[in-house]
Amino acid sequence: MAHFGEGDASFQAAGGYEGICQLVDDFYQIMDGSEGAADVRRLYPEDLSEAHDKLTRFLCGWLGGPRLYLERYGQISIPAFHVRWAVNEAERDIWLSCMADAIERQDWSGAFKEYLMTQLRVPADRIVLASQAVRHR
Repeated sequence: MAHFGEGDASFQAAGGYEGICQLVDDFYQIMDGSEGAADVRRLYPEDLSEAHDKLTRFLCGWLGGPRLYLERYGQISIPAFHVRWAVNEAERDIWLSCMADAIERQDWSGAFKEYLMTQLRVPADRIVLASQAVRHR
């Protein structure tokens, strides 16, 4: 049995493209419905179609599946991409909370849910650090 993070094991554990798309649907639905997420939601355009597509495609490749983001949008540096919004710890935590709630809605193993949240914290922390570095220049 493959371990999460090896080959496409994480992509498969998420249910492939369809499973990741459902996660992203739930994520944005939670963000839209949460008053506590308003500070983060305002960073996104009103129409979430492109954001949804980008996050779905990114997560597919990030989880070891096809590199759909690269195919459509090209290379991305997650921290560098997000510095334009000056993301702080509070916004990171709101984003992670919405994602944790969306992950909980999925019919995935507890082990995969825990693994995914642990992995998502890494780029989330890097985004905050990159944002702080830009503000202190």
